[in-house]
Amino acid sequence: MRLNSKGQVTIPAELRHRFGFVEGDEVDVIADGDTLRIVHTVPAVSRGERMVARMRGRATTAYTTDELMKLLRDE
Repeated sequence: MRLNSKGQVTIPAELRHRFGFVEGDEVDVIADGDTLRIVHTVPAVSRGERMVARMRGRATTAYTTDELMKLLRDE
């Protein structure tokens, strides 16, 4: 592997596949003693995601999914 003039390296495809890196992933480069580690960036949780997590599992209804869909579609 060779560092280019912009300080970039290409992670070999085998390693990308093995560790689950895909195009567009955000990564962090972390100094670990004399070693650099490339790791997936932990995404920040958005306000909407926090709200959904708080509400998940709280809804109660006697309707089936089909009945709810019928109501929502105004059928």
